[in-house]
Parts: sequence; structure tokens; C-alpha cells
Amino acid sequence: MVDVALEDVPSAKAQDKLRVLNWLRLQDKSFHFITMGAALTVLLILGGVIASLVIGSIPALSTFGFAFFTTEKWNPVTEQFGALAPIYGTLVTSAIAMVIAAPIGIGVAVFLTELCPVPLRRPIGVAIELLAGIPSIIYGIWGLFVLAPFLQKHVQPALIETFANVPVLSSLFAGPPYGIGILTAGFILAIMVLPFVASISRDVFETVPPVLKEAAYGCGCTTWEVIHAIVIPYARVGVIGGVMLGLGRALGETMAVTFVIGNAHRISESLLAPGTTISASIANEFTEAVGDLYTSSLIALGLILFVITFIILAIARYLLMRLDRQAGI
Repeated sequence: MVDVALEDVPSAKAQDKLRVLNWLRLQDKSFHFITMGAALTVLLILGGVIASLVIGSIPALSTFGFAFFTTEKWNPVTEQFGALAPIYGTLVTSAIAMVIAAPIGIGVAVFLTELCPVPLRRPIGVAIELLAGIPSIIYGIWGLFVLAPFLQKHVQPALIETFANVPVLSSLFAGPPYGIGILTAGFILAIMVLPFVASISRDVFETVPPVLKEAAYGCGCTTWEVIHAIVIPYARVGVIGGVMLGLGRALGETMAVTFVIGNAHRISESLLAPGTTISASIANEFTEAVGDLYTSSLIALGLILFVITFIILAIARYLLMRLDRQAGI
């Protein structure tokens, strides 16, 4: 009887161990299916958005054809619609925003990580990050009542006078100083995307191994040489990612741009003139759209914005892959 009892002890322990292993295996399989379901859900949602945009834009695209992308005219009364002016405004305002925000954001990140006194790093960093939490409509109200009058009185007249005799710039900065317009919208977007570029660049710069910078300083490099030759090349992929994130925010921004761009469906050579963007056009007119063709044209604008964003992100991804390949990663 004692022998039988002793033989049962190892088998009981083995069964307990087997039950634990089966429970762990079940947990792993459940976790695998849950995560896979989450990934598939994202793909299904994305596919549903694309399908709804394509289906909704078919009436407008079939009616106007390729002329929808090359026509500036937008007249709901005669049901003549063209997307060229919103496309132009979207690309130009986003370009202005990134030309302003990218170097300033990277400069702020360099200052916070390399030059700023340690006690001031956290307060300045928090202040910059708080800019990202301000609602876009607040930026729009501030831009309409503060920034636009300031530009109208002080900045735009100076630009018109300064570049009056310069061949190309005289056309870009011509006309009466409206205050609102494409340039003002670009300034607002630059302020809005600046926290994204600065915060991500700062986080990426902090990942640079200190031993690399110390070695460079030990070789006699100046602070500028360390930043230019060590910090920025090491973190270039993350910096480009931050700039692309800011560009994506600029392309899709709606309310702030709607307040200050002027909402005029026309293309002007001057950056001081009113214009419109895809997001602003949809926000202004979707609730007033009467008729299937009008609604379909606005949905087609949304499809165009989606395609533009996808193309820009694809180009950014390709550039990042080339950088990794050149670096031997």
C-alpha cells in the first residue's frame, strides 16, 4: 500500500504541471487571436472608409471625369464642381507650415537636449507639449482676431513693399493685405504642428548614446559639429517621422484653417489672397449640400485628401527605407 501511494505522488505532480502548461498554452492562443483580431479590425475599418469614399464619389467622378481634378470652378447653383482650388490650397498651406515648423521644431529639440540648462528643460518641454493639447477651434479664433489683424497691419504690407520689384516674389506677395488668406493659414498650421515636430525630435535626440557625443567632444569637436555630425544623423529617421506626422496633421486640419483662410474657391498667385482647402470646403459646405451631385463632389474631395495623405506617407516611408539602406541597417 505504501508503494502504491508513493507511485501516485509523481503522477499527481505531473498532472498538475500538465494542467498549468495547458492553461498557459490557452492564454497564449487567446492573446494571439485577440491581437490578430485587433489588427484585422483596423484593416476592416480602413477598408470600410476607403469603400465608402469611393462609392460616395462615383457620381461626381463619373459626371465630371478627369476635369474634376483640373477645374477651378465650384458653383453649387449650376452644379459645376472642380477640386483644383481646394487641392492647391491644401498643398500650399501645408508646405508653408512645414517650411516654418520643421526647422523651428528641430531647433527647439536641439536646444532642449543639448544646450538648455537642466532646470529649464522640463518646464519648456511641458509648455511646448501643452500647445498640442489646445483645441483647433481656439487656434482659429486666435488667428482670426489676433494673428490676422497683426499680419494685415504690420507683416503683409512690409512683404508687399519689400518684394515689389523682385521678379517671382512680387507675384507671391502681391495684392491688398487682407489679413486672412493662404499665408495666414500656413502660419496657423505651423504653430499647430510645431509641438509634434519638437516633441518627437526631442525624444529621438535623447536616445543618442552619450558615449558617441562624449567621444566627439573628446576629439575636439564643437557643439555644432557634434549636433551636425553625430546627433542629427543618428536620429534622422525619427526626425523625418516627426516631420511627416506634423505634415499629416497639417493636411487634415479643418477648423483653424476655416477661420483664417478666407474660404474662396479660386487660385491666386499671391499667398496673401484668400483661398480654401479640402478640409475647409467639406466643413463649410457639407451641411448645406443639396442634391446627390453636390454631396458626391464633397465626398470626392475627401477621397482626394485621403489619397494625397497616403501618397505623402508612402513617399516618406520610401525615403526612410533608403536612409536605412544607405546606413547599412
